[in-house]
Amino acid sequence: MHRNSPDTHTPAQPQTFRHLRFLLLGVAGLFGLAVTSLFIGVSDVSISSLLSSGAEGRPMQVLLASRIPRTLAVILAGASMAIAGLVMQMVVRNRFVEPSTIGTVESASLGFLAVTILAPGWPILAKMLVAAIFALAGTALFLRILRLVPLRDPLLVPLIGIMLGGVIGAVTTFFAYRFDLLASMLAWSMGDFSGILRGRYELLWVGFVGMVLAWITADRFTVVGLGQNLTTSLGLNYNAVVSLGMIIVSVVTACVVVTAGMVPFLGLIVPNVVSLIMGDNMRRSVPWVAIGGASFVLACDIFGRVVRAPYEIPISVVVGVVGSAIFIYLLLRKPYDAS
Repeated sequence: MHRNSPDTHTPAQPQTFRHLRFLLLGVAGLFGLAVTSLFIGVSDVSISSLLSSGAEGRPMQVLLASRIPRTLAVILAGASMAIAGLVMQMVVRNRFVEPSTIGTVESASLGFLAVTILAPGWPILAKMLVAAIFALAGTALFLRILRLVPLRDPLLVPLIGIMLGGVIGAVTTFFAYRFDLLASMLAWSMGDFSGILRGRYELLWVGFVGMVLAWITADRFTVVGLGQNLTTSLGLNYNAVVSLGMIIVSVVTACVVVTAGMVPFLGLIVPNVVSLIMGDNMRRSVPWVAIGGASFVLACDIFGRVVRAPYEIPISVVVGVVGSAIFIYLLLRKPYDAS
């Protein structure tokens, strides 16, 4: 008889339920951070003030116009950038790459600067599309350089990306200086959610669509991470999947840079930490990476608002300090295991 017995799937069921239980705990933790974020800030927004002032009072207006949009923006930016880092690591087959270490973020900033100089009156969506095109071109240039350079050490991959990003960043700074836009460039190059209001964060939902698309095609990216030869032998179009990954990473990066600025190291540390726990199956990792990225950025944002209240530390500073420390730890932990 070929019919499975009732006990065939029992060992997998407890593991599935355990995975679902931990996932629900992660969602609950993210929800707790989100609720905490709503009541932290200079303006007095608390449950008592909301109840006493009513729907037309200042606390309710601050909550609806500033606190809720900011919290949603932090969650969307953190989750989408973490997923973008995971996709990039699968495409490049290197654990030490993400949009801020391969020149993608710098390319998006260059595109945003170009459209600001040439067409300052364009709507924000058009500026995002231009930034995404520049980010896509910068990512393609990085992949092209990788094909030309013999890579004997996995650590050379992020090193090449950081050098490319430095060159693109220098070009961006030069043109910003020539057109007297250094202050504007600094404003969008330093990640900061303090200026997020209702009507100024909705572009991040485009990044959310890219995150969902990455989850739908996760199995393909998992196969691509095994190499071009194996991908082709399994019947997948390697170049098409890589191109899709580049588009997702470019669009997500452009959305975040245009809306809130750069958030460094996020796409590197969260996927690596999740990979150490969950393994390399991207479909299983995507929900954890999304929750981890959103929770990490939200926790850093809360810390930046609390540590020097009523002043605020930009999110890029907090994430950069924590992310660089974790990055160094990952480099020292397994120096030659970056694939």
